[in-house]
Amino acid sequence: MKIAFFGECMIELSGQPLQRTFGGDTLNTALYLSRLGASRGLAVSYATALGTDNISQDMLGAWQAEGIDTHMVRKLKSKLPGIYLVETEPSGERHFHYWRNDSAAKFYFSDLWSPLEQAIDKHHFDALYISGVSLAILAEEAKAVLITLLEKHKANGGMVLFDNNFRAQLWTSKQAQYWYSQVLPFADIALFTEEDDYLVWGKADIVERCQNFGCREIVLKRGSEPCKIVSGLQSGYPETVYVAANNIENVVDTCAAGDSFAAGYLAGRLSGDSEAVAAELGHNLASIVIQYPGVIIPPDAMKELM
Repeated sequence: MKIAFFGECMIELSGQPLQRTFGGDTLNTALYLSRLGASRGLAVSYATALGTDNISQDMLGAWQAEGIDTHMVRKLKSKLPGIYLVETEPSGERHFHYWRNDSAAKFYFSDLWSPLEQAIDKHHFDALYISGVSLAILAEEAKAVLITLLEKHKANGGMVLFDNNFRAQLWTSKQAQYWYSQVLPFADIALFTEEDDYLVWGKADIVERCQNFGCREIVLKRGSEPCKIVSGLQSGYPETVYVAANNIENVVDTCAAGDSFAAGYLAGRLSGDSEAVAAELGHNLASIVIQYPGVIIPPDAMKELM
């Protein structure tokens, strides 16, 4: 199975002294899915825009080394990747400072017929993954292009995968409501960070809303609490499963916990596992990731899952 991701990856500055790495919600999930998917028949591609600078080239090379196909990455001479600075508390919680207003990824759909549009037109992928951030960084016209791609991909028999990641720095809850409502009717699997959903919609019933929109399967990510999975939403006989998270005492860095859980869950579901088994894989991976600094952990740290 071939899975394409669209989103933004940024330069990360973190640690004492500061070190340069990279990260971004969709890239984090794509990378971990690529690691897990190598033995499961899952092939991962990433679509974004970078600059032509040396740092952009370093990022591209790092993704390729992880087995991610990068032929859909646009290189824009006049643009650079965004940057974020991370401050980490002793508890592992992190605070972010962003410089991304002119990030190359925001201009992916500008000027040319993008590589992702060409790939969707030619039915090159079985599944397409986007997040709330994927939408939020784009101009309104580009958001509409992405929704059109979801519609075309779905009409061609492809799967749509969505994570609601909400960043209040990028747009308002009202804007997010509108664009999420455009995505959810196409979503085969939608992953929700419960706290993010409350910021967008308030304390309304997530399951009922998603069922009304047309989602088929939803996963509510609840941090250290059991995740809630509701499948068969459009069958008339939805089934609900709760899967407990791992109890981890040595929490170093909680960033990418949700992204890595999503990778584990999708690795399981896209290779035929049940919802419960897939969620266990997601929890197992997330529990390892939060014991390391930064969003990308060494491959050896998760080799037992690969």
